Amino acid sequence: MAGIPVITLSTDIGTKDYLAGAIKGQLIAVIPQIIIADISHELSGQNYFHAAYICKHAFRHFPQESIHIVIVNLFEKLPHYLLLAKFNDQYIICPDNGMLTMITGKQPEEMVAIEVKPAGNFGLLACTSAIANAIQKLSDGISFEQIGPSIHEIVEKYPLRATYGSDWLDCQVIFIDHFENVVINLTKEEFEEHRKGRKFKIELKNNEVIETISENYASVQPGDSLAWFNSADYLEIAVNKGNVAGLFGLETYLGKGSHSQVKMSYHTIRIFFE
Repeated sequence: MAGIPVITLSTDIGTKDYLAGAIKGQLIAVIPQIIIADISHELSGQNYFHAAYICKHAFRHFPQESIHIVIVNLFEKLPHYLLLAKFNDQYIICPDNGMLTMITGKQPEEMVAIEVKPAGNFGLLACTSAIANAIQKLSDGISFEQIGPSIHEIVEKYPLRATYGSDWLDCQVIFIDHFENVVINLTKEEFEEHRKGRKFKIELKNNEVIETISENYASVQPGDSLAWFNSADYLEIAVNKGNVAGLFGLETYLGKGSHSQVKMSYHTIRIFFE
């Protein structure tokens, strides 16, 4: 690529301190005309399903050759390099910790390393400085292959899939939005594949059952629960003008403790077909 790049930032660093602003400063310092878009700085460093859901479905709305910087759980281990991958005519830069395949669903064919040199007071901004330099090279027309050595083996992690039987699906909560609507790990295509035209029941706590797919939140009366396929084509459970996560005790909470000690603790939603 050559020219003024579009950059997105997706991180788990929050916005309460200077770091998000400092990263933007590093990028602007090397390419003053750069276009920077924040996806989110509130990603979970432990819940990769949550982070990947947000990144994947935001990235697809950006133009070709956009560069997506994803900083999630960067210091799980001391990073000596970051991944730069080509995927769907865009670029993704992230640690080699499984986040890349969580977003892409497969290992990209083209990947190189952005090398960093841990030394002294080594932290986030040393890594993002290396990222800024790599982006400057791309903007200057230096080929992708010259940015760093090719990478062929990476840490691979993949999104959690629903489990199923002949007449049921067990789905897990992967995301709870600002309004506490709940997204589960089931796409419209997967739902219809298992449904086979049959009637269905989505079972929630307190004997609550949903038996229809709505077009939007306004399809039901205030206070009523609904299921619909959102703009990412994932099944979403909601209450019109209500809080479905709190009402039915649904959560994607990991618990407290170190990353190596905690385990995913998803609440399951079962769908029956008849």
